[in-house]
Amino acid sequence: MAALEEKVAYLKGLCEGMEIDTEKGEGKLLAKIIEVLGEITEEFACLIEDYEELQAQVDEIDEDLGYVEEDLYGDDEEDGCDCGCCDFDCEDITCPNCGEEIFLDGDVLDLDDDRFVCPACGHEIELECDCFTDEFDEDEE
Repeated sequence: MAALEEKVAYLKGLCEGMEIDTEKGEGKLLAKIIEVLGEITEEFACLIEDYEELQAQVDEIDEDLGYVEEDLYGDDEEDGCDCGCCDFDCEDITCPNCGEEIFLDGDVLDLDDDRFVCPACGHEIELECDCFTDEFDEDEE
């Protein structure tokens, strides 16, 4: 940005140094062009300042959103529950009887039992641990 300001200042000084009559004809035109270039440079400097401020805010929002995503979705590298006893993902499982993908939520799970019924085929599926019921008990509080 400084280079642009220096170039406009150089043109202004060059015009003055050449003793161009800025009250008549082409000299007046040149003086006005240099004046407009100076105003454009000032506006451009304001735009750059605004852009840098907005960029800093966007970076802050992006960082905050990352924290929210981490809180909502957890670590992407985790598969299964934290206890290590499950061989399946703690949110989606496949019914061993019909192969239907089942999203585990409070509607599917009986929070007082470690088993549930597949909504597709009616097959009773027993959970290996209580990770699911603990998770949904916390969500309801």
